[in-house]
Amino acid sequence: MGEFTVKFRGVRGSYPIANKDYLKYGGNTACVEINAGGNLIIIDAGTGLIDLGNDLLKEYIESGIDRGDRTPVKATLLLSHIHQDHIQGFTFFRPLHIPTTVINVFGNVNYNETLSDELAGLLFGKSFPLDLGDIAGKLDIHDLKETEGIILKKGKDPVIKRFEKDEESIPQGEEVIITCYRSYAHPQEGVLIFKIAYKDKVVVYASDKESYLGGDKKLANFARNCNLLIHDAQYTTEDYLNSFVPKQGYGHSTYDMAIECKKQTNAEKLVFFHFDPTYNDEKLDAIAQHYKPMGENVQLAYEGMKIDLL
Repeated sequence: MGEFTVKFRGVRGSYPIANKDYLKYGGNTACVEINAGGNLIIIDAGTGLIDLGNDLLKEYIESGIDRGDRTPVKATLLLSHIHQDHIQGFTFFRPLHIPTTVINVFGNVNYNETLSDELAGLLFGKSFPLDLGDIAGKLDIHDLKETEGIILKKGKDPVIKRFEKDEESIPQGEEVIITCYRSYAHPQEGVLIFKIAYKDKVVVYASDKESYLGGDKKLANFARNCNLLIHDAQYTTEDYLNSFVPKQGYGHSTYDMAIECKKQTNAEKLVFFHFDPTYNDEKLDAIAQHYKPMGENVQLAYEGMKIDLL
């Protein structure tokens, strides 16, 4: 049986922070590394992507003495949306500057825009010394519709396919199947919620979304019976409902909203994710202690945390 692991590279929301009071959980913004069936899948390109890129570069150099003998870096990068905290590590991902690197990027934008044009305007050109076209590696950027899924097989290019029946999204053999839907519970243009399936295990990544009265029924159906639910938990309920600066409408959930989602989806394990940058280690430790009675299948993410699903 192949590998199916999840490693957290960045767990913060809004902006990165470097401070001695943030060492336990980490200060990098959103980035999750998934290895499934020999396929490297990266969800979001926050500053956590930078350390991942450094590790991949080291592995690349150690894989052979001569450049021609080295194992190229190949990855599928999924962007939930293009807010700054989810793309700010992109330009500093060092494998991009190796000619043999192949990165397939998938995301979604509105109207007549393309993801390629948006990334070029936001990250390169006037805001960076290089243009998008100056990248040495092969960077293929795809617009992904929520009616489409991605099929990955080790050693082959990703296949984008329209799934018309639920059974078509069940992986066969060594296939990895990625599906998504667009949630509009995050301003300005919504966010993609991703599901990664390999063998008989399923991971759902639901960051940067706010819940609804009675829970998010669309997410409950999408993530039903998943093995791992990575769910936005930027605020405590007290902060969310604060009468002076309420967080309603900001597009983020509370820890209690994430718990409710776990119940409605019947998820096997819940990991809180995308913490407010003002929440230091002491604050997050107190939150962890509060939810400790719920058992080991409810926990806070931290940089370097690794989960093996097989």
